[in-house]
Amino acid sequence: MAGGNRFDFQDVILGCRISQCPTLQQGPCRGTGAIAVIKTDLSDIYRDYIACLNKQDWPKLEKFVHDEVYYNGQRIGISGYREMLERDFHEIPDLYFDVQLLISDPPYIASRLGFDCTPKGKFLSLHVNGKRVSFTENVFYEFRREKIEQVWSVIDKAAIEAQL
Repeated sequence: MAGGNRFDFQDVILGCRISQCPTLQQGPCRGTGAIAVIKTDLSDIYRDYIACLNKQDWPKLEKFVHDEVYYNGQRIGISGYREMLERDFHEIPDLYFDVQLLISDPPYIASRLGFDCTPKGKFLSLHVNGKRVSFTENVFYEFRREKIEQVWSVIDKAAIEAQL
C-alpha cells in the first residue's frame, strides 16, 4: 500500500467466530455485538495489568479484571481475586511479575511469568521460610470486553522443591 500503511489480517482478531462476523473490521461484530480486538491492543492491556500488579495498585485492578472472574475453574469474583493477590504480596514481599513470554491470540493471552523471590514462610505447602527461590508460572487468560474473565495457572512447584 502507498504511504507504508499495511493492513495485516493476522493483526486483527475478532471477538466472535468468523462465521458470525464475516467482515474483518474493528468495532461491533454483526450478530453478536462483540467488539473486535487487535492483537497488539490486548498485549498492551495485559502488560498494563502486570504493571498494575507490580505496583500493587489495587483500585486500578477492576480496569483489567472482570467482576465475575474465574481462577482455575472456580468463580472467585474480583474481590476474591484481589484478596488472593494481596495475600501473595503479603506472603512474598519482594514478589515481582516478570513477563518472559507473551502470546496473544485474542480473546486469549498465554504468558510465562518468571519469579525470583523470598516467600516468608510456607509457599505452595512448601517450607520456604525466607529462602530465595526462582520459578515460573504458565498462565492462560481469557478476556471479555478487554477484561480478564478466566485465568488458568500452573506454577512450577518442582523447581521450588529442587531449591529447598
